[in-house]
Amino acid sequence: MQTVTQEVSAIIASHAEETRNNRQIADAVVEALKDCGFFKMLLPKKWGGLEATPQDFFADQIRIAEADMSTAWAMGIVAVHAFQIAIMSEQAQEDVYSTGPNTLISSSYNPAGAKATPCEGGFMLSGRWGWSSGSGHCTWVLLGGVIPGDGYRTFLVPRSDYTIEDTWDVMGLQGTGSNDVVIETPIFVPEHRTHKQMDGFNCVNNQENPMYSLPWAQTFIRVVNTSAIGALQKALNLFIESRHAGWATTTDMTKFAADVDIQERIAKVKNIISETKAVMFANFDEMQACNWKPSIEQRILYRYQASIVIEKCIEGIDTLFNVAGGRSVFNGHPLQQLWNDIHIGRCHVANNPTTFARNLGATSLGIDNVDVFI
Repeated sequence: MQTVTQEVSAIIASHAEETRNNRQIADAVVEALKDCGFFKMLLPKKWGGLEATPQDFFADQIRIAEADMSTAWAMGIVAVHAFQIAIMSEQAQEDVYSTGPNTLISSSYNPAGAKATPCEGGFMLSGRWGWSSGSGHCTWVLLGGVIPGDGYRTFLVPRSDYTIEDTWDVMGLQGTGSNDVVIETPIFVPEHRTHKQMDGFNCVNNQENPMYSLPWAQTFIRVVNTSAIGALQKALNLFIESRHAGWATTTDMTKFAADVDIQERIAKVKNIISETKAVMFANFDEMQACNWKPSIEQRILYRYQASIVIEKCIEGIDTLFNVAGGRSVFNGHPLQQLWNDIHIGRCHVANNPTTFARNLGATSLGIDNVDVFI
């Protein structure tokens, strides 16, 4: 199943500059993604969704990123939330999707600035959460918080209960609009609009489609790095086309094409793109083959493999940018924005492989797993 057509990609690409300048995805792009069905891909059919496989979803996210990485990053995160809502309570699903399948939800899962206190029927919640990508287009948000003595939960909050503070002034992924969500005066969140971390880990859900037995984390850990694969593909295309664009390392295009260093760099980047795609799709194919119920060992491995995608893509974009020529230092150079976008993507905690590598190595040696977001 493919929702993102060439026509949709063209709309995204044509608004990329507007998206960057406004530090928010262009309205026309959001409407095009609604119209094509991208936001409904992981949504259950009973709410008007498509119930597409993660393989199809991430293939479309890569296509979007080839047009604009900011759009793929922010709208991919927004779209993947349909999966988490689908494994929450039936009432939470109705609260969100009774108004239509294109209801958009942003998130910020870091609980550092949150205060959550139990009360009758639910919780009182307040705080500040950063990096809520695409929040300006959303009418709900998923916020992380820790309940003393009870553990981590995600809180589902309607737009009327929070404000968005414009803080997103950055050097890359400018268009994601990853601003702060603020709740100054504590608000009431009913129990049914919360999602226990351990319910996610244990794959608790009430959907008929076995796909929703897939650990929720396995979708989210991929949505924050897959866009870099599409961006690297775009960078490679631009680099190859540079022999006609007038910003290659040499004005003699026959020398450019015959340069063995250039040849090797192109081969290396093509392999990085192929490898990162192959591993991701193989992971989901393996999960589908076991009826979407991977073992803990598989989940730990997949978590680590997702975390190194950005680093591999950074290696790829650096491989190209390092020989892009003197003109690459000037603002407006075609590769410069892609270099910034991919490098900024590394800042997301899910794209720091250190703890995931240690957990994979430790569990391979018989030590207990310490990661429940797998």
